[in-house]
This record gives sequence, structure tokens and C-alpha cells, in this order.
Amino acid sequence: MDSAKLELNGETYELPVIVGSENEVGIDISKFRASSGAVTFDPGYGNTGSCQSSITFINGEKGILRYRGYPIEQLATKSDFIETSYLIIYGELPNQQQYDDFKHRLTYHTLIHEDMKRLFENYPKGAHPMAVMSSMATSLSAFYPESDDPEVIELNIIRLIAKFKTLAAFAYKKAIGQPYIYPRNDLDYAADFLHMMFAVPSEPYKVSPLLERALNLLLILHIDHEQNCSASTVRMVGSSQANLFASIGAGVCALWGPLHGGANQAVLEMLEMIRADGGDYQKYMDMAKDKSSGFRLMGFGHRVYKNFDPRAEILKSTVAEVLDEMGKTDPLLDIARNLEKIALEDEYFVQRNLYPNVDFYSGILYRAMGIPVDMFTVMFALGRLPGWIAQWKEMRDDPKMRINRPRQIYTGANARDYVARDDR
Repeated sequence: MDSAKLELNGETYELPVIVGSENEVGIDISKFRASSGAVTFDPGYGNTGSCQSSITFINGEKGILRYRGYPIEQLATKSDFIETSYLIIYGELPNQQQYDDFKHRLTYHTLIHEDMKRLFENYPKGAHPMAVMSSMATSLSAFYPESDDPEVIELNIIRLIAKFKTLAAFAYKKAIGQPYIYPRNDLDYAADFLHMMFAVPSEPYKVSPLLERALNLLLILHIDHEQNCSASTVRMVGSSQANLFASIGAGVCALWGPLHGGANQAVLEMLEMIRADGGDYQKYMDMAKDKSSGFRLMGFGHRVYKNFDPRAEILKSTVAEVLDEMGKTDPLLDIARNLEKIALEDEYFVQRNLYPNVDFYSGILYRAMGIPVDMFTVMFALGRLPGWIAQWKEMRDDPKMRINRPRQIYTGANARDYVARDDR
């Protein structure tokens, strides 16, 4: 199939067909408006391919997620966040020397400029960490040069990944009124972040290997997910040739929304509501079946996956392992386990593919790890950062790149004459 035909007002237009490496079919309408004067209409861009990308492949019907061709199941069990970040940004898994060099550079660029601490001090106590993160990410452009020089861009990529976890930990410490804990070069990426989050100057803090492994897993599972809202935002902003830091700051803002990165927070809020109502989880599962109830079961089903979310399948066993080893007793976690049991066995939920998704399990796991709800979306951003960078880099390196400029269907008033206020 080389082309598709579209008829409009008695005219037939032949449109080129693009076939991806996984046999995905797209109809190229890039020149359709020029020849027909018409545009396509697709609210939310749910059926529009905004770019060609070699980063991530998803098959929602079969529950497939691959980074650069590698199944998420293999990366989650055999790789770590540093190696997977290298893969997603540069396209191939690193050899040992490349890995060691990448890790070394990320380790020795974790400190932020001391003047940035003054920015933290000016936020009010209790400021949401995502408000802090979005502005601090953009503020990095004030401290590091903007340039089209590939070496400068490469260094800024390193700086951003290295410093982002420091900014995230500092944002948390600011929110709870504790002193900042500086990064340590003797700790790996995930362990260093946990140390900056939970250590206090007066007490020794030893990072749990289990929590370090769990965090590594969470970060890998969130690295990229095709052209979602925040990735598309990074590309949209970057298409104007905005610098890396500004583009990532915009991505953080997009992720902040409850329909995107805030979904796992919504899960915990739902569990809290059920607990406050007496903990009758069966009542709420019955309400979820009743469309007139107005109750929505958060953390179940997925817009892309019409099967089990492969990321959720991976997290499920880790959640159980962390809860068991830490001996956590938490009524919200008990409610979550009971909701999960019903959803996996009840014919109503199984037939509709309403399985627990990655947001359901990640929220439970973050809570078990001691990470507060306000930090959930920050954790999502920390994992998604390499994917945003890869999307920005791929967009910038595309010789066909042009500034994004969607069209619209105008539905406002027709031409009319101005009338003076006294005559209105």
C-alpha cells in the first residue's frame, strides 16, 4: 500500500502512506491542506502522529513496551537506571567504558550552584515540589550557557540528569523545613537520591539495598512512553529552538497535571477516601460497576494498554517484596491489596481490561518507601527525564524539524463592525 485516497467536494486526493518498523501505518497529510484547503480534525491528537521516532514502541493491545527495541521486562530485571538512560538518549546500550564514563560524569556533576540555594529559600514553606522543580529546571539555563555546540549540549544533558535528583531532594527538604543534604560521590544514582531525601545531619542514614533496587526499577519503568502529554510538550517547546532546560521545565509542568503524572497521587487519595468511609472496599468496587454512581476507580485500566500494563506486572512483585521485608502495617495498603484481588478475579473488570496499571502499584510502592504523596509526581519526573531529553534531542537532530504549529477549526463570530460603547 503506497497511498490512501480521500474524496472531498468531488475531488480525490492521493496521500502517501508511511509504514513504521513495527508495521504501524500512517497517512501523511503534511501537504493535504496546501492542495485541498482543508485540515484534519483530531481533538487531543489521539489519532495523529506528530513525528517519526525510534525511541519507544508500544503495542497496547498486546501489552508490549520496548525502549530502542529492548523489552521493558528485560531492562527492568537486567539493567539499571544509568544504563537504560544511556540507551534511551544515545540509541544503543553502552559498552563497559561508555557506561563507566557516563556514570562518572553523572556522579561528579550532582552539585548545584550555591546561588541556586537562595532561590530555594525564597519559596514559601509548603510550596508544592512540582512548582519548585519546574522553575528550578528552567533556572538552570541562567547558570549554564546556551549553545548549538554539540559538546555544550552534551555537557548540559549530563548536568541536567545529575542535578535533577539534587533539585528534587532539595525541593522535598525545603517543603518539610529540614536542612539540605548534599550529594555524595560514593553512592550510586538511586542510593544518593534516597540519602539526600531521608538523611538528617544529626543521625546516620544507611540506604536499604532493597529500596535502592526498588527505586531503580521505578525510574526505569517511567523513562519514556511514546508521545504522551509531557513528551509532546517538550517537543512542542523545543521546536521553537528553546534550550534544553526550558523545554524540560515545560515538560515538568505538563506532567504535574492529575490526568498525567498526578495519577498515582489520585490512587492514594482514593484509598484514603475509602479508609475514611470505613474501609469497605467492596462497596467501592460495586460503585465502580454502577455508571450512575459517579465514582471512578483510579489506577485501573489505561488509555493505551488494552491488556495488562507490562510495567504494572513488573512492579507487582516488587511491591509485595518491599512490603513484606519492611513489615509495613498500613490500612491503605491493605485496602489496595483487596481492590487488586477483586479486580483480577471479578468478571466485570477482567472483561473490560480494568487491570491495575503502573500508577496503582507505583503509588503503593512510593508510600511503602516513605515517600510522601506530594513527591509522587516529582519521582515520575525524575524517571521520565532521560526520555524527555531523548525526545528533545531526536527532535533537534531531525533535518525535517520545523516549529510546531497545529491548525484549528474556527467556530467564533463572523466578521462584524465595531460599535461604540454608548450605542451597545
